[in-house]
Amino acid sequence: MRLIVEAGDGGLRLDQYLALRWPEPITRGEAQRWIDGGHVLVQGAPGRASRKLQPGNEIEVTPPPRAPTEARPDASITFPVLFEDEWLLVLDKPAGLVVHPARGHLDGTLVNGLLAREGFELEAEEGEAWARPGIVHRLDKGTSGVMVVAKQDRSREGLKALFERHDIERSYLALVVGHPAPARIETLHGRHPTDRLRFTSRVAHGKLAITHVEPVEPLGPCTLVRCRLETGRTHQIRVHLSEVAGTPLLGDPLYGKPLRDSGLRALGDGLGRQALHAAVLGFRHPVTGEALRFETPPPADMMATLAALRGPMTRHDPRRPTRPAG
Repeated sequence: MRLIVEAGDGGLRLDQYLALRWPEPITRGEAQRWIDGGHVLVQGAPGRASRKLQPGNEIEVTPPPRAPTEARPDASITFPVLFEDEWLLVLDKPAGLVVHPARGHLDGTLVNGLLAREGFELEAEEGEAWARPGIVHRLDKGTSGVMVVAKQDRSREGLKALFERHDIERSYLALVVGHPAPARIETLHGRHPTDRLRFTSRVAHGKLAITHVEPVEPLGPCTLVRCRLETGRTHQIRVHLSEVAGTPLLGDPLYGKPLRDSGLRALGDGLGRQALHAAVLGFRHPVTGEALRFETPPPADMMATLAALRGPMTRHDPRRPTRPAG
């Protein structure tokens, strides 16, 4: 792949530039390994990680093969299955479950649990095995909700095409601090320039990200909102609600803000994760053509937080809708 350094990226180190501008998320360390391995050319010559780039520089990248995985089946990793046939599986991912092995989470992941089920195996290429059997999209560790996983090559490629065309219904329930207005949020989306764990909409160049935000229920200092995705960028909802709407997710350890209200702070600390649930996933079966739609309620921890907010904290909130008698 060839990349041309634009004016706004002049002065960046080569490894920093690749970590920011490569189409798929990669770490700066991974970019450095590509460079050290001779897989990155600048103006036709091998690059150095520390090289400061100039506008107009041409970067040519030939990514190395992926490293083989050591993921092993683990039948102790369980999750509710909503649908399964010979082609795919739809599950309700628990909050706290990491989707695939990575640094810091080499086992105990959804992939380990999938490998313990009949019909799943590691993807293979030139005799090596990779760590994402059938994974075509993911949810963050702290996010719960509906996911689909492919079991065959044909269904995997079909699902990937659906996601690439954004031809999938995806709706999330989110509990935010503040009171956002109904909105269609459209921004660019990319890695944060200084914090490798974060993404941001405040970039000059990036991928298009679109989120529809619909308030569902005011809850005192918080609001339950429904977010519908047109695109599915990493941390998209968390970034849009925090940076654009100004109403970060309750309990979000990465994009949240310090809370002055001690009661609200205790609720967020008790939840221990961002209050985000992938409630709806709808798509046409990539092999049979059947229209499928799955919907699950938030898990017990998020429901308990909602119940607490519906208690004394919101009893006299004039924005809270009342129910008609009878």
